[in-house]
Amino acid sequence: MHVHLELCVIPIGSGTSLGEYIAACQEELEAAGLATELHAYGTNVEGEWDTVFAAVKRCHERLHAKGAPRLFTSIKVGTRTDRQQSLDDKVASVRQQRSGG
Repeated sequence: MHVHLELCVIPIGSGTSLGEYIAACQEELEAAGLATELHAYGTNVEGEWDTVFAAVKRCHERLHAKGAPRLFTSIKVGTRTDRQQSLDDKVASVRQQRSGG
């Protein structure tokens, strides 16, 4: 099943600068061959269900291995069966609506 996922992983007990943890998680998602779009408060991820969730697990494992004693993760998941639609398609649809299309 194809899935769109918004992922936000927050290391707790690792200080205030979290960029190195976010970069490590991003590397795991990209290594899995997933389409990703990093934004200010998380990452949009697109791919097959099992591949996406296995990559999220590897993010957790890697961040704990980097020394994060605790992780708080927020995940939003969307699936649909009526048609195929990429994350880019979703954004383009909204932009078209805004331009009167």
